[in-house]
Amino acid sequence: MIAEITLADRGRGLQLSTSRITVADLVPYFKDNCSYDEITRWIPSLTPAEIAVVEAYYLEHKEELDEEDRKLIEYREEQARLQAKRFPIPDETREEKIARFRKLIQARQEKNGEGNSR
Repeated sequence: MIAEITLADRGRGLQLSTSRITVADLVPYFKDNCSYDEITRWIPSLTPAEIAVVEAYYLEHKEELDEEDRKLIEYREEQARLQAKRFPIPDETREEKIARFRKLIQARQEKNGEGNSR
């Protein structure tokens, strides 16, 4: 017996009743006008019927879902900017990076009373 495919809210936003894939997971694909084949290439567990259910909902609520996706992208970009500001990636050679990591390891070992293990 084939279960009816519906959308259900299980606490993470609307998701397929047949899987954990949410509507929000598929919005970027619909915004990019991806075909069902392209979507299943990235999410092979989805069936065309499942994609069709989400797509129908997306088309009915397009403006609202596109706005939520825009806000999500904006939030992620801001979090990445703050992370890069807090933990900048030094512009250094491989050798400089290895030397810096060795100093960090040595300092931690000394702090923990482990001494030099070499």
